Amino acid sequence: MSTSPSPAPPGPGVLDAALDRAFGHPSGLLGRLGGKLMAIGNAATEHRVVDLARLEPDETVLVVGPGPGVGLDAASKLAGEVIGVEPSPQMRDLCTDRCGDRAEVRAGSAARTGCADASADVVLTVNNVQFWEDRPAAFAELFRVLRPGGRLLLSAHEKWLPVTRHELAGEAAAAGFTDLQTWTWDPPGFAALAAQLRAGKPA
Repeated sequence: MSTSPSPAPPGPGVLDAALDRAFGHPSGLLGRLGGKLMAIGNAATEHRVVDLARLEPDETVLVVGPGPGVGLDAASKLAGEVIGVEPSPQMRDLCTDRCGDRAEVRAGSAARTGCADASADVVLTVNNVQFWEDRPAAFAELFRVLRPGGRLLLSAHEKWLPVTRHELAGEAAAAGFTDLQTWTWDPPGFAALAAQLRAGKPA
């Protein structure tokens, strides 16, 4: 009988790295799997956020971290111009496959959108805020790119939020956003409870 010790289970660092490759910065086989899971698991929330935004045909919409592009696709069917900024090349490819020429997809992040000042009417982001390395910088950037009177809609799994949704609203307020509202929404199916936030840029 062997007396060799059993292999140790993966440590937290290994698990964190795997989750990042699947969902945070999707790449490789894990990234492809993560993209499929996100497209299915996030679909109801993506459509919910687009519905809440009440997009108009003459509006420009910035989608931060569109992942496989479900929300980007929904927004592109309603708004005049839709831009997705996504750090993962693999997810950008999925967005392009899904949306075709109805949306512009480019490398970027919440803190580095590459958009001009006051160039967007609406910013949408779903299940992305937990990956923002510098949230104050990200909220400042999103405030910068919104036109006066523009609006931000944010949603994320409540259990994965880095801070409470009320603290998140406070961070948005510190960046200049006003008319803040936050609530939870229980998506249909097995998706986790969503914390959602709406905010505006003063006109």
